[in-house]
Amino acid sequence: MFKKTTLALLAGASFLCAAPHQALAFDQPPSNEPTVLYAPRPVPQPVRTAYMQPRSNMGGGFIEFLFGDAPSSQGYYPQQPVYQQQPDYYGRRGLPPMDPQQQMLRQQQETALDPAQRPFDPQYEKQLVEYHGKEGAGTIVVDTPNKFLYLVQGDGRALRYGIGVGRPGFTWSGVKTISAKKEWPAWTPPPEMLARRPDLPRHMEGGPENPLGARAMYLGSSLYRIHGSNEPWTIGTNVSSGCIRMRNEDVIDLYGRVNVGARVVVM
Repeated sequence: MFKKTTLALLAGASFLCAAPHQALAFDQPPSNEPTVLYAPRPVPQPVRTAYMQPRSNMGGGFIEFLFGDAPSSQGYYPQQPVYQQQPDYYGRRGLPPMDPQQQMLRQQQETALDPAQRPFDPQYEKQLVEYHGKEGAGTIVVDTPNKFLYLVQGDGRALRYGIGVGRPGFTWSGVKTISAKKEWPAWTPPPEMLARRPDLPRHMEGGPENPLGARAMYLGSSLYRIHGSNEPWTIGTNVSSGCIRMRNEDVIDLYGRVNVGARVVVM
């Protein structure tokens, strides 16, 4: 009896010792199946995306996409990205108003190809200015470099007009007198001018289309004149073949203030 009891106890102990191993054997997959490893779910990393950030100092758009991280309060929505809004190019109502200086610059660019639309520079308007030169009252002084003509009044004052002067190579200086005055003068281009511009007419009667304008004052026996112009946008430029060019309203005013024999000093 004791022998049977002892054998039973030894068999039970053997079963208890082998049970853990047998349990592990049941949990293990068959050798011909792939082994599956279970690990903790990784924490998602921040994702950079284009987003709208008020008062951003990074320039927005692509720069923010490269260097800007979305705020944590925004969360991460890989399925619903937020893209930077673009201005409405088909309607300009949403755009900010143009700066006055930019507007003027654009207007100048738009009129650059059409000089007749250029605004007249206010500095070339007729005005009374101080004059401290040595010429006496009634003398005409032509300041070629600065494109001004002065009619000396005396008492330290002069009337100043804007003018157009000769192109490079056609400017001159000297002292002349007004030898003749004509209203709406006819124009006959000299041979030297026709050689340079054979397309010019040989003669043109006076009138609004005449390049000599409304009035002309002839300087001595030369071919030079102080005359008007049907191209007022050329005032303040080097444009002529040596004549002094004025706006029609200015040459009419000067014409009524000077007489034949008046002294003209061209500098």
